[in-house]
Amino acid sequence: MKETPLVSDTGMRVLHANLSTGVFTESTVDSNTARRVLGGSGWSAAIIAGKAVADIEPLGADNPLIWTTSPIVGTNLPSAGRFSVSAISPLTGLWGESNSGGFFGPELRFAGFDAVEVLGRSDVPVWLLLRDGLAELRDATELMGLDTYQTQDAIREQLGDPGVRVACIGVAGENCVKYASIMNDHGRAAGRCGLGAVMGSKNLKAIAVRGTGTVPVDNPGKLADIVAAIYEHTSEDMAAGAIRMAGTAGYLDMAAMYGDLPIRNFQVGEWEGAGNLSGVRMTEEYLVRGRACFKCPIACGRETRVPKRGLNRVDGPEFETLGALGSMLQIDDLEAVIEAGHLCNVYGLDTISTGGTLALVCELFERGVLDASQTGGMTFRYGEPQMLAPAIDAIARRTGFGVQMAEGSRHVAKEAGVPELAVTVRGMEIPMHDPRAFHGQAVAYVLSSRGACHMQGDMYTVDTGQIELEFLRIEPGDRFESSEAKGRMAARQMIWRTLYNALDWCQFQNPGTDLVVNAVNVVTGWDLSLDELMSTGKRILAVKRWINQQRGSTAKDDCLPPALLVPLEDGGTLGTVPDMRAMLAGAYDELGWNAEGFVSEETLRVLGAQLED
Repeated sequence: MKETPLVSDTGMRVLHANLSTGVFTESTVDSNTARRVLGGSGWSAAIIAGKAVADIEPLGADNPLIWTTSPIVGTNLPSAGRFSVSAISPLTGLWGESNSGGFFGPELRFAGFDAVEVLGRSDVPVWLLLRDGLAELRDATELMGLDTYQTQDAIREQLGDPGVRVACIGVAGENCVKYASIMNDHGRAAGRCGLGAVMGSKNLKAIAVRGTGTVPVDNPGKLADIVAAIYEHTSEDMAAGAIRMAGTAGYLDMAAMYGDLPIRNFQVGEWEGAGNLSGVRMTEEYLVRGRACFKCPIACGRETRVPKRGLNRVDGPEFETLGALGSMLQIDDLEAVIEAGHLCNVYGLDTISTGGTLALVCELFERGVLDASQTGGMTFRYGEPQMLAPAIDAIARRTGFGVQMAEGSRHVAKEAGVPELAVTVRGMEIPMHDPRAFHGQAVAYVLSSRGACHMQGDMYTVDTGQIELEFLRIEPGDRFESSEAKGRMAARQMIWRTLYNALDWCQFQNPGTDLVVNAVNVVTGWDLSLDELMSTGKRILAVKRWINQQRGSTAKDDCLPPALLVPLEDGGTLGTVPDMRAMLAGAYDELGWNAEGFVSEETLRVLGAQLED
């Protein structure tokens, strides 16, 4: 445990690393600003909003890549060990954020920094070392071409310290694949929005952190009581217990029952092959052990093996990967899906966008829009596991038809002359939850600033009874309801999860509103109320929305793709589709936006948002 009483408020320490000049500068964020943005993606949104947002080129030197933590990261709070990475997304051209677990976030704070802003572009490959308050750029020439596992090992070996934590890109990031991920702690990923490509565009191979510092806590005694209460709650939480037993993959059978599992590119409601991808089966036949992040009692991570494929110790897969590389492609060969997920981690690829792009190409082959003569001899067919490894390799290396697929499914569909077939929102591939199964989830998808996202407002957990927040009027209900009231509830769940993303707190840790509010206050010494925290969530969402508006995105983009507005004839969605009109009206009003979903600068002022310079 590395925390000490907070003697004086010295603010949050930010390192600004200009790769073009090799110059490091520092700044601090005072307590008032910290209260306003909390940390995580809330903090980085405030920073980016203060820049010339409309002019930023996603893969240009002027795109700031911002790594943030929060005041609770690295404390004894269970599962408070994540970090956020934000920039303008090369995949969508809009606001981009991603976060990851493991141990990198706490170690960044132990190393003396709460945030890092990476600017410019290095002329040669480099990696950044942050160690006990000092920063240093090192030559990464010999690291180029290494995969994400090799890179982490090489840096630890170079430093002679196995305790160093490394976040890095693989070949996909080096080649600026538009959905390249940033990998850390062997299998943990800041996966979405292509922020690994932003790293690659800056010639930054990795950031390594190591520290012996302490994390300030205002009242360690009271925090210890809250920690004990959260541990007790987690031990009794059935949802947390299920994740502990089978990982997030344990949800797959339930998802198939509800019609929440996407099958054949979201076109089929039932599929007997789904059972072969079951998290229970993976646990029984392939699991080596569960793996936990910093201070986590749940241990959702999976370490698996498939000796027949030469895999004796690999990470994952979790639910999203099983859906993206399995059911989306109607591939029920679990061993092939484990291998494909591992390859995505090796190369540093977002499994959701990879699977979504491959599913689109399969559909284009199915419809005769594409054939092997247009893809360099490669064939793409639903149900064929042998296509996975060569396709993933081609994407990561940008070879052959991989050049097109590396741009994402929106680009592929547009180039093929069928843009309506891309299953995306704001240019990002839909996650592995079908909004026809939980209509409230559609609101979170279309209003998520980074593009369709299951972590910006998980209404499927609400309507399956996995989470209930009475004081916020977030309660399980009719999953097929498409009312204004449902839109309001979905908006409140988005606000609540925005707070989690600003605090960099794992969303599998759901101890209720009182413990969350008290935890923030005893760590920081603040006296925030639940209402004030919810206002902060609204403020952060409005700033992200405003950033997107500056980049040309408006309420016209608040819509599901055509494929998700077609009722399915079979399965758990029962032939329903969300009615967006009423739900969006309720959500806009709940969020404090106008009736057209527009966020004005006056709205920002009303919500207390002050754009940072």
